[in-house]
Amino acid sequence: MITYPSTYGVFESRVKELCELVHSFGGRVYVDGANMNALVGVAAPGEFGGDVSHLNLHKTFCIPHGGGGPGVGPVCVVEDLVPFLPAHRSAGLGAAGQVGAVSAAPLGNAAVLPISWMYVRMMGAEGLQFATESAILAANYVAARTAGHYDIHFSGEIAGLKGGGVAHECILDLRPLKDSSGVSAEDVAKRLIDYGFHAPTLSFPVAGTLMVEPTESESLAELDRFCDAMIAIRGEIAKVEAGQWPKEDNPLKHAPHTAEALLAADWAHAYTREEAAYPVASLRRQKYWSPVGRVDNVYGDRNLFCACVPVENYYGA
Repeated sequence: MITYPSTYGVFESRVKELCELVHSFGGRVYVDGANMNALVGVAAPGEFGGDVSHLNLHKTFCIPHGGGGPGVGPVCVVEDLVPFLPAHRSAGLGAAGQVGAVSAAPLGNAAVLPISWMYVRMMGAEGLQFATESAILAANYVAARTAGHYDIHFSGEIAGLKGGGVAHECILDLRPLKDSSGVSAEDVAKRLIDYGFHAPTLSFPVAGTLMVEPTESESLAELDRFCDAMIAIRGEIAKVEAGQWPKEDNPLKHAPHTAEALLAADWAHAYTREEAAYPVASLRRQKYWSPVGRVDNVYGDRNLFCACVPVENYYGA
């Protein structure tokens, strides 16, 4: 199985050669179109050389991650694999030798598919290609603006961008910064809440990194706002590296900051309330206040408890 473009945000330029190599040894290739934002209108999955191609609808065709997905979408196969496709007996689809149904509805998620159909109809061929080009441009813009502050973990060979260019997403490598400052990717993710952002994908596909995946719908102003936040956070990390803030008492280690915590009479931190709440000037005009402070992400997984109603509640007095 290969994902194209890869989850590392890179176009595999030798994908056809790879498929031919697998075929030469009698193997099959499954192409996972996990994100087609970098493909629609500019590349044809059927020409990559795979035997099975899953064309996911999420993100690319107006479907969010989850909520009917993310694996919703057509699965295309080469001719000699058609007899092995799933059937649907109650709908009269398929031959006797095929496997049974894998979905309640014979043609997939009936609630999701019309949304993608309407999106495609309204966008048209030119609109869909423009969306692809805009998504690629947005990802490369973020990579280019942040490349001087963070290592872009994977990239292609495009001149003008440190390390090359990317496809529909870029990976910011935070691991070197943890060695020098003690600040982790999780700390940065939580600090982004203070800046008014839900963090990008954390520690996937590479542990200790942030995968930034802007869509075609993000405006230049919003992309700049995010880049400004990431650059400002890098400046905060630099203060920790320089010893201006202690490694265990800085805005990143205590983020996100609630209004209640900032208004408390006692403030025993090495940084100021202003540095915690308003790290960039634009936040004074429009500020998101987190309703909760820092939580231990894995506490609930490691400390299970039963939420069942007590047995005695089932019996009357």
